Amino acid sequence: MDGLKKRIEELFPQMVEWRRDFHRNPELSYHEQKTQQKIVRFLEECGLEVKTEWGGYGVTGYLRGVKPGPTIALRADMDALPIQDEKMCEYRSQVDGVMHACGHDGHMTMLMATAQILCERRESLAGNVLFLFQHAEELLPGGAQQMVKAGVLEGVDAIFGIHLWTPYPVGTISLCSGEIMAAADSFEIEVVGRGGHGGVPHQATDAVMIAAHVITNLQTIISRQLDPLESGVITVGAIEGGNAFNVIAERCRLKGTVRSFKREIREMLVKRMEEVIQHTCQMYGADYRFHYGWGYPPVVNHEEQAGQMMEIARKVGTFLPMKPIMGGEDFAYYLEQVPGAFCFVGAGNRDKGIAAPHHHPQFDIDEDALKVGVELFVRLVEEQLVR
Repeated sequence: MDGLKKRIEELFPQMVEWRRDFHRNPELSYHEQKTQQKIVRFLEECGLEVKTEWGGYGVTGYLRGVKPGPTIALRADMDALPIQDEKMCEYRSQVDGVMHACGHDGHMTMLMATAQILCERRESLAGNVLFLFQHAEELLPGGAQQMVKAGVLEGVDAIFGIHLWTPYPVGTISLCSGEIMAAADSFEIEVVGRGGHGGVPHQATDAVMIAAHVITNLQTIISRQLDPLESGVITVGAIEGGNAFNVIAERCRLKGTVRSFKREIREMLVKRMEEVIQHTCQMYGADYRFHYGWGYPPVVNHEEQAGQMMEIARKVGTFLPMKPIMGGEDFAYYLEQVPGAFCFVGAGNRDKGIAAPHHHPQFDIDEDALKVGVELFVRLVEEQLVR
């Protein structure tokens, strides 16, 4: 066992303790005050230059190497989700209706352990490391955008991020060059008809029926108007209309999401959506309201940094080439500003019963994945800053 692996093993019990403390005490997006305080105390104990003025509860720790060189940023997100933790374990969430159901507790833990190890190895660094703990990844407009606007990337030459991922088994690392995650937009539609008696539909304009046609017609944008070799998704995730079995609803509301990778596809989808909604409603004599929420842009890995990450991944664990996925991530804002790469570290383990998907009440991770993420982060930095 080399020195780094040995040090990670020594730190592992502490990493588990950190992660479980975060898991017991989750905080929602834009409310991560106590989480921030814990991280500030830790970073100060490490002797790092700590800053918290980032437009939210984000915090950074800056490590200066003994020699001049590039600055590498490493990012972890901090916020939890409005989900009730249904696990039966000693570290289940103690906050009613809030839990870490996406691995952000593990992300913070990996970055803390990475900071501790790199501080211990500061004498070998020709360059600097920015440990970036970001608030509010889960909720628009997203903490990354706020931190970028506040200047968090000033002087940064490259940035890297890790997402623990239970669909992949522990010990694996996955990424690709170029597009890896999609732009994640939202929309709301209100079909406005004319209410009436369920037994005399000709005297009303049925908003629920028209909304059903809107849903069906929206799907033809993807199936018949988008190049089959391109990627796009339109999903209606919620529908609300009517409140009685014998009453024709006057209004019906739809909510959903749109996913895409390319800017021109993204713009085409929203344009065609409004046209389809408008003409469908006109055909049946209804009015409509349409709101489109522009969400996070696509996550696009830079070729050089993705290549560096893949090379290190092959040394640390089992590298799995991956296809882009339609999930969204505000790490995209960092990659629009500086070169970098984002990857997925496997955290699932069916033998241990850890198989629940992200954003699920039973979500958990195989904590052995923390060791993989820390080694990946440390070796990425040392590959570029140790001369």
